[in-house]
Amino acid sequence: MADLLAALAGRLEAASGDPELTRLSPGLAVALAIRAGEARAVLRIAAGRVEPAGADASAEIEMTLGEGVLEKMLQVPPPPRHQGFTALQIANPDVTVEGEDLVIARARAALERLFELALAAPELAALRRTRRTEGIAGRRITLDCAEGPLEIHTDIAGRKGAVPLVFLHTAGADARQFEAQMADSALGETHELHAPDMPFHGRSMPPLGWDGAPYTLTAERYLDWVRAYLAQVVGRPAILAGCSMGAAVTLVCAARAPELLRGVLAIEPPYRAKGRIHRGQNDVGVHAGLHNGAFVRGLMAPTSPEGRRRRAAWIYSQGAPGVYQADLGFYSLEFDGGETAPMVDATRLPVVLLSGAYDYSATPEDGARLCALMPGARQIVMPDLGHFPMTEHPDLFAGYLDQALALLAAGPGDQPSNASN
Repeated sequence: MADLLAALAGRLEAASGDPELTRLSPGLAVALAIRAGEARAVLRIAAGRVEPAGADASAEIEMTLGEGVLEKMLQVPPPPRHQGFTALQIANPDVTVEGEDLVIARARAALERLFELALAAPELAALRRTRRTEGIAGRRITLDCAEGPLEIHTDIAGRKGAVPLVFLHTAGADARQFEAQMADSALGETHELHAPDMPFHGRSMPPLGWDGAPYTLTAERYLDWVRAYLAQVVGRPAILAGCSMGAAVTLVCAARAPELLRGVLAIEPPYRAKGRIHRGQNDVGVHAGLHNGAFVRGLMAPTSPEGRRRRAAWIYSQGAPGVYQADLGFYSLEFDGGETAPMVDATRLPVVLLSGAYDYSATPEDGARLCALMPGARQIVMPDLGHFPMTEHPDLFAGYLDQALALLAAGPGDQPSNASN
């Protein structure tokens, strides 16, 4: 065990001076202790540098690895829940991390990058799709919503008048997550593509009459926004393809406004995603841009292209204060798949779920539970993708998306099914 821990510590030390680590750790000075069995290693991290300390040195953050965890971390690639610091901290039951909440939150960006480098795996190759970003048209539109008019930004691409396919982004993010799909030439030949930034997100500005009070999100408010977009902008039944928080509201829409839909594509749908709210997401003692980008970074597959994963995290680093955490009020606290899924009639409205194996927020097991409550729904498990498949590895995701759209085009399924690839 001591040799394995020394190997891990050596990989972490080798990251010292990494340019991104330096960018992610301004003003940071913290010590991390890792214990596996009787062995203990301590590393000091400051200003992008990583230096070993004595095994008996004190540390502000103590990580204890249970039996078998260290061996799995050192596999290439590491299996789900072993691929990064945050995955180990909040999703691995065989790992404990002790330390003050704000200390861990301030160090998260550096620790996530360190573990990303130490547990790196070769990129998984996939057939490259033809994309034309110049075919995406950005527009400012006004939605007439229950709370009044809301001006939002939306991207529209593809063949006008074709089958509408509307992408809904994740909590705390925006529609840039779907740029690769919006630019996909083959997808645009068969679909009219839409990707709106929901109000308060991305390029959608808050209303001029907003009093600056904390932003909040509820199922009722979110559904009102989505219904307004489908009715007022798309104007005909559409395939609604939401990811994560977007997947949750997609299921809510399928349950409560199925007349607006011709198909449901829930990407990384949660069952009950409890525990996603953390203090560091919106606290004056933490740099939220650094923290929130890191908080989602470990949700992705280690075999997805590093540049793509970095872009997925970058979107989160740009969110307005409090928006990500407030979105999680809907996603992590209010939404309950056990209540919503039975209200969806998947024998009349085709439903397909896409679940990435590296996603510990909305797991393949979550998707299977949802499917069981929606007779006729079908699930596709993506073993080499995580919580942001459309962003982290769009070329690999494209095949799964094609398969899902083909199932939707074929109509409702006869019974629940699970297709793993």
